[in-house]
Amino acid sequence: MVFKKMMRAFGVGGPTVDTVLTNPNTRPGLNLEGRVNITGGDHLVDIEYVSLGLITKIEVESGDSEYNQLTEFHKLNVAGRFQVGPGQPISIPFQFPMPWETPLTNVQGGQRLHGMTLGLRTELAVAGAVDKGDVDQVNVFPLPAQERIIEAFARLGFRFKGADCERGHIRGVQQHLPFYQEIEFYPPGQYQGINSAEVTFLANPQGMAVVLEFDKRGGLFTSGTDVINTYQVDYRSVDSTDWAAVVDGWVRQAASRRPHQQPQHFQQPHYPQQPNYGHGGHGGGHGYRHGRRGGGGILGEIFD
Repeated sequence: MVFKKMMRAFGVGGPTVDTVLTNPNTRPGLNLEGRVNITGGDHLVDIEYVSLGLITKIEVESGDSEYNQLTEFHKLNVAGRFQVGPGQPISIPFQFPMPWETPLTNVQGGQRLHGMTLGLRTELAVAGAVDKGDVDQVNVFPLPAQERIIEAFARLGFRFKGADCERGHIRGVQQHLPFYQEIEFYPPGQYQGINSAEVTFLANPQGMAVVLEFDKRGGLFTSGTDVINTYQVDYRSVDSTDWAAVVDGWVRQAASRRPHQQPQHFQQPHYPQQPNYGHGGHGGGHGYRHGRRGGGGILGEIFD
């Protein structure tokens, strides 16, 4: 699959830049591959650098207000200083590593997560001026362990509500990006007292933390509360674990208000790289979470 975006740098007569992704579908920890194709304009140009950056929207809380902010969270220079002559074609191949904590945009069967969008932006600098070009949409699918847990929520009757990214860090877990993704579900009726469930995955090459936040209904004489538990999962036995039973236990633990004393560990084998997602790459506080939940618009939008 080939995905293209084109820009003309620095006005009429400047070089044309055409970024081509070999495949826009990927997973955390893999590489995006492609080429940045540059064609010279009508005069010699000194290029200072060409870079690529991942951008997404994150929710920022400031005092009593909150707003969405377009944020570049991972950047790679793919070329240093060089010259482009009039009409000269130059093609720069690249492998862009996706951070392990990259937020997901798609789940089972290619279903898109409402509220999520992510893109790869090409940046070209000439004589101190920077041209930030159009953005190529990137589709991020879950790791196998993440996919099994999301599927388990669906099998138990949970329905997707939305997803977003929130600025900050989660206490007690290792986190490298300055934000985290929340995937929110509506619970089925059998889980009495739960208004919503939010899932955050913080992956690394060896395993991942699964942070679950449950919004619990208040009673006649009690107010509603948030229950937050963290579970550690490694990449062994992913296909031999009954994830529906595991997730059901997690939810019932939260519903019964039983405190989570020690992280639960699940042994899972290193999963093989699957086709059509690129090639293997290397990826790369805030207290308990608060604020508005839920996603924004329909994913599929591309940043202007």
